[in-house]
Amino acid sequence: MNIATRPTYHHGNLGPALIAAARELLDADGPGAVSLREAARRVGVSATATYRHFNDKDHLLAAVAAEGYREFAQMLRDADHSALSGMGNAYIDFALAHPGLFRLMFGPLLRERDRYPELGAAADDAFNALLEGAKHFSRPREDDAESVAYAAWSFSHGLARLVLDEVIPRERAQKVCNAFLFGRAP
Repeated sequence: MNIATRPTYHHGNLGPALIAAARELLDADGPGAVSLREAARRVGVSATATYRHFNDKDHLLAAVAAEGYREFAQMLRDADHSALSGMGNAYIDFALAHPGLFRLMFGPLLRERDRYPELGAAADDAFNALLEGAKHFSRPREDDAESVAYAAWSFSHGLARLVLDEVIPRERAQKVCNAFLFGRAP
């Protein structure tokens, strides 16, 4: 077929489709399994088509992580704010529901947030969701709310990693979270 008369293939929604394919790869085998070539193959486009949306693999992973942070922030906002433990448990639940994504979000790529503004903004929004919850427990000083948010983040992140790494069971983490994050005693 003559190139001039060949019908062109247009995906229509390639960026989000590549992100979805990368998430599937991430869930199945971790960040090392994600490549632009494999994401393109799964979507049914040429590998070179990916460069219209992503400069390289890290750019694609940053977009995946940003999407994860947006989902994570929403999950934190939807949590029970009557106790910080509600947000802590939502944090752990997110990690368990999306282990590959969770590890990506809090992995080395986050240090490059200045290189990927969308990732930085989404990560900041997730922290702001924690900060919103912390404000209920630290009135009247704003700097207290930030300290509470960092403490809750550190505590919840540690518990989430312990559960993901199968050091402690989820049920024990929930009891610990409820006892120490301004929640109910176990």
